[in-house]
Amino acid sequence: MTATPAWPPKSTPRLFVDRELAVGAEVPLDYPEVRYFFSVLRLKEGDPVRLFDNRTGEYIARLGAIASGRSSARIESLLQPRELTPDLWLCASPIQRDNFALVAEKACELGVRKFVPVEMRRSQVRQINATRLVKRMIEAAEQCERTALPEVEPLVRLEKLLSEWPSDRMLFFCDERGGDPAPAAMAAHPGPAAILIGPEGGFDDSENAAIRALPQAVPVSLGPRILRAETAAISAVTLWMGTVGDWA
Repeated sequence: MTATPAWPPKSTPRLFVDRELAVGAEVPLDYPEVRYFFSVLRLKEGDPVRLFDNRTGEYIARLGAIASGRSSARIESLLQPRELTPDLWLCASPIQRDNFALVAEKACELGVRKFVPVEMRRSQVRQINATRLVKRMIEAAEQCERTALPEVEPLVRLEKLLSEWPSDRMLFFCDERGGDPAPAAMAAHPGPAAILIGPEGGFDDSENAAIRALPQAVPVSLGPRILRAETAAISAVTLWMGTVGDWA
């Protein structure tokens, strides 16, 4: 007996749409979306597409006709609700833009809930392009079957971050000067958490002392090797996910 093919097929194009979706809705498509579906992918009226909105979930929709460079998609059914993400924030100093965009991309892939750029005394980059960071996250989510994007916070000074730190959230401080092995420290402190990654030049003495003075801060080590900032961020998130996150 021939098996019933999976629906929708894995090859169905998948795209993020920045508006709330619902079954039965007729969703207008912007020019980039029309161009992507009809010019790049060569789809036709009536072809299925998968759309997700970072609000309610992922849906199957059918493309409408093109008229004057415009089109729409009619939502047929909900494929899956927006996923629940582990309660982890990634707080990191901005670094060279391509590398910082890489950190944002991997934060999305790994399941981080909130991405917080933090300006520190030795930060060599003191501005961020939030639009670019979100774009990289969207691209990662589209390719990796994610239905949730991390929330991207505005750039904040380290002093302000610490002064407003929530009392119920642990802060795993990746300290190049040493600390408890990260997996053991994370396992000992389950629950809402954040990871703090410094700039290329590391934390200065006063920052190190201020972080250590925070009751919720736990200095951790990422092993015997020196890691670049982007590698440290990705490694620390991976360790948390595998220890107390939704990989455990």
